[in-house]
Parts: sequence; structure tokens; C-alpha cells
Amino acid sequence: MKKIAMFTMGTRGDVQPYIYLSRALKAKGYDVTLGSHPCWRGLIEDAGVHFEPIGPDIDIEMEAAVIRGKSPNAVMSMIRTMNFIMKIIQGATREVYKLCEGRDLIIVTHSKIGAVEAAVLGIPVIDVTLQTEMIPEKLKEQKFTDKLIGSMIGHQIDKPYNRIRKEYGLKPMKNGDEIRSDKLNLIPISKYVIERSPYWEDMNVLTGYWFEEEGDFTPSDKLLSFLEAGEKPVIIALGAMSFEAQSERAKLDMFVNALSKTGHRAIIQGFQKTLSGYSLPESMTACGSVPHSWLFRQGKFVIHHCGFGTSAASMICGIPSLPVPHVLDQLGFAVRLEKAGVATDHISAKDLTGEKLALAIESMDSSYGALKARALELSSLIAGEHGLDTAVRLIEEAMGWA
Repeated sequence: MKKIAMFTMGTRGDVQPYIYLSRALKAKGYDVTLGSHPCWRGLIEDAGVHFEPIGPDIDIEMEAAVIRGKSPNAVMSMIRTMNFIMKIIQGATREVYKLCEGRDLIIVTHSKIGAVEAAVLGIPVIDVTLQTEMIPEKLKEQKFTDKLIGSMIGHQIDKPYNRIRKEYGLKPMKNGDEIRSDKLNLIPISKYVIERSPYWEDMNVLTGYWFEEEGDFTPSDKLLSFLEAGEKPVIIALGAMSFEAQSERAKLDMFVNALSKTGHRAIIQGFQKTLSGYSLPESMTACGSVPHSWLFRQGKFVIHHCGFGTSAASMICGIPSLPVPHVLDQLGFAVRLEKAGVATDHISAKDLTGEKLALAIESMDSSYGALKARALELSSLIAGEHGLDTAVRLIEEAMGWA
């Protein structure tokens, strides 16, 4: 039996795609290990995937909230978050090395954890990229200034991986190609959402989104009763943005008041600290850890932060979006939703006010018919891509296992 390992760092949206891929590979008879923060043990093991803890036992979504609170600027927030994750990756290299030993393949996720260790051990790698901006356009003619800027940016990105290489006696990389797969780069995004760059090498493949139906999820009686008591609610799912370092009553008030003003029922996910001492109106309820693949199908539209996971889930489920991005990659996903015709204009989190939110909800209401129709159309197209099946087939072909 072929043995595969992959490792991922970050919030739930950074973990979920690899749970799906792990399950799909396991169903084909492969021995799969997924490593991540210890806090994701339950999520991963409950999905029937073999888990291995990587790094310190921290609540990564709470840590992300703390960093976000100290960094209202989107650029600084992203840089500090990346630096935080990279320190964990560097500190965990020996754990990762040990877990790579004896494997036939390392699937290197978007954080690139495991790439250096696999190289040291001589194990083949296949990459996954969530942010297409990180894919080099090697077939494009490069001007001198482009090469210079690219080299400067690349040097900064490569620094932490070069520190890991130094630990194993390897020379610094001349460029990031040395930790990229030369076999295959899987991009779990739909071709109906982004256009493939003509300057990418053939190994970079848009597979379609990776997802499963949550057929075995059973909602609480409270949540079912709420859903049955009235029209479809608005879903508020702000991901790590709603994991508060401290109570954020003013922010929650903003959403509650705007939705009440516009006459909407709502299900609120997150805001656990604030909600512990908060009285919601009867038209709203809170929910805990509910799979987006189930929750989003219950809603009229979703207000979300546009992480990779919520952006994908909104399109998979055929529900329009009201985007509230916080950091740069979220802004990129928000713009994609807008271009796909399934979202209102986004509101940057730093500019969010009750008035802007109410106006955005009114804009959603006035254009809802067209947005919903397009969302359902896109959902059908995405389902037809069979992203997971495509990814598994490509992995088998690249490795000669087909």
C-alpha cells in the first residue's frame, strides 16, 4: 500500500480541503496521514483521517484573532500572520521529517511545509496551491525590472525555508523552484471562477473545488426549530474574524442592528465570547461548529470574510455572498466572487460601519433574484467538474500509480 503524507497550517479553511483530499485518496486504497495543529485533531479524526499533531498545542483561530486585533492594516495583518505560521513550521521541522520517513509521496500544501524535508529524504512531492498569484508565470517574457522585483520578493518568501535547509546542511535556494514540485501542482479552484493563465506551465492544473456533501450531519433541535419557524435566514460566517481575543459587542451590534433594520432573520456563527453575555432578538440565533456545506444551503445569502473555505462553500452551495474581507488574500477571493456575478460589492473589514452594512444588505435584496440565479448556475457547473476525482486521477498519473 502506497503511503502519502501532507501537512497544513492555519485556520479551519486552511485544513478542510486537505481533509477532503485525504478521504478521497483513502477511498482509493492509499495510506494517508494528515498533520496539522493539535487543535484540529477532533476535526480530522472525526472525518476518518489519520492525524498527526504538528507544532505547539495552540488555538490557531484565537491566535489569528489576536494578531488581527493588533493589525488593523490588511497588509500588516497578513505579514504578521505569515511570520507566526512560519515560526511554527520552522520549529516543527524535525517532527515533519520523522513523519515523512518511509512515505512514497508528500503532498505539499499551500504553506509548503514538508517540501524541504521531502527533498532531504529524496521523496517525490506534488504541490497544492490555493492562491494562484503564487504560481510563477514561467512562459511569460520577463523584463529586467520584473525579474529584479520578483527576485527581491522571492528572496523574502524563501528566507524561512532556507533556515530549514540550513538545519539539514543544504545550501540556500537560488530561487523557490527548488521546493516546488516538478511533477504536478493541483489548484483546487473551478475553471468557471478563474481563467487559467496562458503563462503557466502544463503541470499547473485547475481541478475544480474539493468538497463532499455533509450527509451525516445532524443539526441541533434548537437550530432545526429556528429554521422551521420562518423564512430562510441570512448566514453570518466570518471565520477567524469572529474568533475574538476579547468581547466585541460593538461589532456584533453592527450586524444585529443592520439585519433587524432590513427585516432579516439570521444565524450567527462565531462571536462566542460576545454571545455569552448577549441577548439576541427572536429573529436570530447562534450556532457553533456547523459544516458550511450544510449550513450555507439553509440560508438566503451569506455574509462572510472570503477565506478560501467560505468562498468555495458559497459557490458550491449556490448561495449569494456579501463579502467582508479583512486581509489581502480574502480581498482577492471577494473580487472573484464579484466577477463571477454571485456577490454584492465587498466592504473591507476596516471600513465596515452599520450604515455601510445596511446599504449592502439592501443592495443584496434589490439584486437578489439575479445573484441567486447565477449562484445556482455556478454551483451546477462546479459540481460537474468532480474536483476531487480529478485531483486523485492526476496524482495517480503523475506518480505512475494509475
